[in-house]
Amino acid sequence: MAKELILEKFNHVLDDNLLKEILETGTYRQFYKDDIIIDIDQPLKYIPLLLSGHIKILREDSEGNELLIYFLEAGETCTMSLTCCMGTTKSKIRAVAEKDSSLIMIPVEKMQQWFHNNESWRDFILESYQSRFNEMLETIDNLAFMKMDERLYKYLINKAKLNESNTIIVKHLDIAEDLHTSRVVISRLLKQFEKDHKIKLSRNKIEIL
Repeated sequence: MAKELILEKFNHVLDDNLLKEILETGTYRQFYKDDIIIDIDQPLKYIPLLLSGHIKILREDSEGNELLIYFLEAGETCTMSLTCCMGTTKSKIRAVAEKDSSLIMIPVEKMQQWFHNNESWRDFILESYQSRFNEMLETIDNLAFMKMDERLYKYLINKAKLNESNTIIVKHLDIAEDLHTSRVVISRLLKQFEKDHKIKLSRNKIEIL
């Protein structure tokens, strides 16, 4: 199963020799929805390559409140964990399974070795950095320039695209935690969206119209 997923998701970006080495040295792991894959201050000995599912990357403030930074999809890796690995520091982020997910965990020393001697891996990592950097800039722009109703609707649209469905299974509290606000604010805005015929609400379910 792991071999098929690795070939499916990374065959177009990584060369054959590297794919073979990933299969030999990587550790296949499965996580269920809401499992913590990487936690804040955790020493990083492996970096994840996402084979299936979705992962959300979060930051935490001094009071323990979380803020959603970006989502990872199958075929991607978390460049914030890569940065920590390159500096041999502890994790600055929390990675949580948004849905049941499978990963191949690559030892840090291999990641560093491949970066220097494998062009396909180096290109993949640099492109990942660029993509995540753009997403973090977008997150900063959202926080700085967008009102909460705009941020919420954009969040719903992105979740729908990620799940390839106009129906999102999510609790109001989970949305509030992702957007670093209160459940009351989210519930009020969702009711206004429903009144404006943008969405349809039911228990733990939101349908985008």
